Amino acid sequence: MLSLNVLDYSPIDIGSNGREALLQTTKLAQTAEELGYKRFWVSEHHQLLGLAGSNPEMLMMHLAASTKKIRIGSGGVMLPHYSSYKVAENAKLLEALYPNRIDLGLGRAPGGNRLVTIALNEEKSLPLSYEQQIEDLKGLLTDQLPPNHRFNGLVATPIIETKPEMWILGSSTGSSSIAASNGAGFTFAHFINPFGDGLEAVKEYRNNFIPSTILEKPKVMVAVFAVIAETNKQAEELVKAFDLWLLRSESANPPVYYPTLTEAAEQKYGIYEQQRIAHNRNRVVWGDPKKVKEDIEALADLYDTNEITILPNIVGFKNRKKAISLLANEFGLKE
Repeated sequence: MLSLNVLDYSPIDIGSNGREALLQTTKLAQTAEELGYKRFWVSEHHQLLGLAGSNPEMLMMHLAASTKKIRIGSGGVMLPHYSSYKVAENAKLLEALYPNRIDLGLGRAPGGNRLVTIALNEEKSLPLSYEQQIEDLKGLLTDQLPPNHRFNGLVATPIIETKPEMWILGSSTGSSSIAASNGAGFTFAHFINPFGDGLEAVKEYRNNFIPSTILEKPKVMVAVFAVIAETNKQAEELVKAFDLWLLRSESANPPVYYPTLTEAAEQKYGIYEQQRIAHNRNRVVWGDPKKVKEDIEALADLYDTNEITILPNIVGFKNRKKAISLLANEFGLKE
């Protein structure tokens, strides 16, 4: 059976603000739980004023407290900015309070511009490779640092009986190789790279997976943007606003709010922008519930996975909530 998850960016609609966006994320998580989704993840973005999700671990604490059984996770913590020791203790503290419900998703993207990277790293005196950070984090999470490790004897507290699931997020074979060598789950970001590399990355991950105390067998998840409405016509209106949001997000001046339907309908595009929109449409599944279900099932078959994560980055909280409800009903998640 195909499991569905949600990854939310906490987008800010026009006339709204950061606090309201975070409260909407909370309501969306509660709705996802009621509908039968397996996981609800939140992101890390900086200096993107149209997104409120800057600190996944703190938001995860709030979401776990606001729900009962759905798995809560990060999609993801941008590890190069932080100490592996601190990230391990954050995750173990969450797992101690909410056992068997915490997912630690990790990535190496900056999550912001150059100024953000400088601000988050200016006190670092010993830069480490991402690969080394992941190995350190795995050892600290599982209490299995190698005998000759530079931190041998260091313990990440609290000491707990369960472990958070560890996932490596990526869009290339580089990330899938790191996930495989550390016995972690692998989330392929189809919403970033929908062309070609995903199949090779997933294949390499499965072929080179080394069992660990985190996972005995390889586990693959695929993440994709999703725009869902009751009819294809309604979905087309929403996806045009998504097109404009994504175009602006990729520009030198990211949006401070999500574009409205009227704004998107009236927007005029040049040839380059039209080409970019056509390219970006490969990063999103959109349409009525039946069409999106078929597209998701095709995606799951393509990557040979039983777990898909949707990013319902849609204008308007009511539309986001409606989207995950329509999809859950189409898949019969609560049956």
